[in-house]
Amino acid sequence: MSPTIFRERGYRFFFFSKEETRRHVHVISGEGEAKFWLEPEIALSKSHRYGRRQLNEIERLIEAHYDELLAAWERHFGR
Repeated sequence: MSPTIFRERGYRFFFFSKEETRRHVHVISGEGEAKFWLEPEIALSKSHRYGRRQLNEIERLIEAHYDELLAAWERHFGR
């Protein structure tokens, strides 16, 4: 199960269920995919096919939706 948290600018932001416990978010679009840590700070974990411009855009979207992402994590996984 991988619940979608939000979609924006062609990106889908989601979690994988039963993955690792450290808070993070996955991002996918037709152009690539990435994983960003949400703690202890927002940081790129890995990326496939995204350039620096796209990764910066994705990171800005994560910052803008940070509280929403953490709340969704809590609802889905508990803590």
